[in-house]
Amino acid sequence: MRIEHDSMGEVQVPEGAYYGASTQRAVENFPISDLRFGRRFIWALGLIKGSAARVSGRLGYLDGRLAAAITEAADEVKDGCLDDQFVLDIFQTGSGTSTNTNANEVVANRASELLGADSTPQSVHANDHVNFGQSSNDVIPTAIHLAAGAAVREDLLPALARLADSLIAKSEEFSDVVKSGRTHLMDATPVTLGQEFGGYATQISNCIERVTRILDELDELALGGTAVGTGVNAPAGFAAAVIADMAEITVSPLREAADHFEAQAAKDAVVSASGALKVTAIALFKIANDLRWLASGPRTSIAEIRLPPLQPGSSIMPGKVNPVIPEMMMQVAAQVIGNDTTITWGGANGNFELNVMMPVMAHNLLESILLLATASDVLGQKCVDGVEANVGRARDLVERNIIVVTALNPHIGYDRGAEVAKEAFATGQNVRDIVIERGWLSEDKVDELLDIKRMTEGGIIE
Repeated sequence: MRIEHDSMGEVQVPEGAYYGASTQRAVENFPISDLRFGRRFIWALGLIKGSAARVSGRLGYLDGRLAAAITEAADEVKDGCLDDQFVLDIFQTGSGTSTNTNANEVVANRASELLGADSTPQSVHANDHVNFGQSSNDVIPTAIHLAAGAAVREDLLPALARLADSLIAKSEEFSDVVKSGRTHLMDATPVTLGQEFGGYATQISNCIERVTRILDELDELALGGTAVGTGVNAPAGFAAAVIADMAEITVSPLREAADHFEAQAAKDAVVSASGALKVTAIALFKIANDLRWLASGPRTSIAEIRLPPLQPGSSIMPGKVNPVIPEMMMQVAAQVIGNDTTITWGGANGNFELNVMMPVMAHNLLESILLLATASDVLGQKCVDGVEANVGRARDLVERNIIVVTALNPHIGYDRGAEVAKEAFATGQNVRDIVIERGWLSEDKVDELLDIKRMTEGGIIE
């Protein structure tokens, strides 16, 4: 251990650690969980600190050598070289000050090391130099937006697009597979399997549009408001220059918040983003749940599709294979919906000039993006791409479907149709034979009207 000092006195810090006294105090104060900020968030912190140092040096607020060393150290943080130095629990001070301090200390000590023989211990100051022109209160919300925006662009949207493509391909493949429709889990008029999968593809395409729209909110950054939104201790134009530097690095249309008081006191953009993720989770849940129902059986249930067999499904029942990928997706959806609840409640707890639930909101938002991205890829690659239509089973079930009588309504009326359906259900006869026996329509006309493929195309069958 080594002895370090902060404004509260001496602290023992692990000898090899780049972090310092304030971080160590937070390590000791928050032994809450094993949850830590992940790669995306640490990347965002490194990006902010590096761009701030570069601009500070260029504008003359930092000595050139200091600025260069801080930039190099911050780039190491951004690139993942120092992830093991970010040791703090997610459940900490609500502003995330401990984590901003963690970043400041790591960058400062590493920059001092980079300066080498010409430096003295801690010749780069965590607050005066690395945190110049910033506050935890604008850095942490900025990091949340940067990390989430990058994760959406690089991970989630491409994954959803791949899944949509898989569903579209299956929709085309199954365009001629006619099957029973179902509403209320009960038999309904025929559809094609392709129409069902086309509906799933459209759900995901709509989710892509919703998620894309949240990027505009996430691209607006709180940096420049410093402590309470006034920008105290930040030179005029400093934040705009830092944000421009980050925009160039990330190739993203980042911009400074139009109102820094809103950007720091509220986390509405994070709540909005989580809402779009929740809708995506619900869509994925619906699709996954349908897939497992459609594949259920394989002998005693619906079994209109076959899912790829991936692993044994039981420790006691030989040969059993379960819909493991849809079940995984449903659990991911449940987690994302739970994350959204936490984010929603976190967003409600902005008090006066600062929200004090930011670390847990950041963690949950980034976890939701990651889970949806990885699970969507797995659902597409390990399930949807390998789905096969059980054509014979689908045909058998739709031919036994008494609700096809609906196509006869324009010709025999709803009440007679209901009579036919009830008799068919009670006796086991098919609709065709009952209508012919009662003399309501000719045999040829019934056969023409009960064309199940034609029923999937809409309109009145004449």
